[in-house]
Amino acid sequence: MINMDNSLHSQKSSSLKIYNSFTKKLEELEIESNKELKMFTCGPSIYKKPHIGNYRTFLFEDILHRYLEYLGYKVLRTMNFTDIEDKAIEEAKEKEKTVNEITKDVYKIFLNEIVILNIKPPTYYLRSSETVDEAINIIKKLLKKGHAYYYKKNIYFDPLTFNGFGKLYGLDMSKWPKKKIRFKKDNYPYNKWNMGDFILWHSCEDESYPCWDSDIGRGWPAWNVQDPAIILKSLGKKVDICCGGLDNLTMHHDYNIAIMESFTGENFCPYWLHSHHLFVDGRKMSKRKNNIIYIDTLISKGYSPTEIRFFLIYSRYREKMNFTFNKLDKVSNKLHNIKKMSNYLIEIKNNNKSSEETKDLILQLLISFEKNMGNNLDVKEAFDKVYKVLEKLCYLKKRGKVSDKDSEKIYNNLQKIDDVLKVIFN
Repeated sequence: MINMDNSLHSQKSSSLKIYNSFTKKLEELEIESNKELKMFTCGPSIYKKPHIGNYRTFLFEDILHRYLEYLGYKVLRTMNFTDIEDKAIEEAKEKEKTVNEITKDVYKIFLNEIVILNIKPPTYYLRSSETVDEAINIIKKLLKKGHAYYYKKNIYFDPLTFNGFGKLYGLDMSKWPKKKIRFKKDNYPYNKWNMGDFILWHSCEDESYPCWDSDIGRGWPAWNVQDPAIILKSLGKKVDICCGGLDNLTMHHDYNIAIMESFTGENFCPYWLHSHHLFVDGRKMSKRKNNIIYIDTLISKGYSPTEIRFFLIYSRYREKMNFTFNKLDKVSNKLHNIKKMSNYLIEIKNNNKSSEETKDLILQLLISFEKNMGNNLDVKEAFDKVYKVLEKLCYLKKRGKVSDKDSEKIYNNLQKIDDVLKVIFN
């Protein structure tokens, strides 16, 4: 049994630079290390089973959470589950089920798959349907302050009442239409800006909808007010970091900012991170193209959950990623190689003597890992540097220059690294 030695950590000298979508630049994360760091990460819309593209985002959020803890932060993290929206209602009608039946099944699948992929559970899981009261309270205040208004029983938000609307995306408000335009759906195709007022509260059209009785009318909260309601219930009026997929950078996250800051009168969140899309054979996944890939599909083809996890994190999260089975096989082979090297190096059954080169390389494991992870969570480069150091250490061990004590230190450092990656000893 190898004794863990915490003294090997690199003395909290590491920092984290992130690309902040808000400021549009790479900057150092400046949050007091002795305070609780509040983070909101976009979860799934649970009207349909998540695919590997969705899990690329969820795993990026997982790596961020784990690396913040590696740096010494106590992280309070909320993940939302969207279980009320237009798409869920349409899906339920198509399958002749209730919205609750549709979302309940997908919710179970997701909870099972995050265990399979070793995704760290957030502090809070909350469904949209669990925070309707908070959404109603937000809308009532927005009505009172003049940011929201009724139109044909629905309630809309007027972006022109919020100074700085579109500041996350960088929207050119000079192009805003002079004519009043309203958008009453939660989601629109093609992920382009809807230049007009967006919906906060849907009035109920028939009894097949999930409806709530309230003093603002009978209806249900629109998608864009659901995240603010979830955040308010779990984390409060402010958070330190918000992140999600690139799609959220168009409209959705700016809607969240406008709602929260109009509601509270305070700045909402200083740091915003967004991960890029995952393509399959160079094409975006879609039902029409019949190229959607799920976790259980890959497992049924013989790939392990650890191989799948590694493939999806072995990248730079802000860059577009392409899935092919050939690439998955190559990445899996690389993972197997590092497992073999790690197991070889931590075996304690020799009387070798250490060398200065060995000691330097052992220190380099954490130094190179932290240097690259600190550069906007560059998992790919961090892993590759660790891989190269292990190759050199294996060469030295074959020459009798890695002692049993060295093996313990190698294990300790690799264990710290794998507390973030969760692929070497899993």
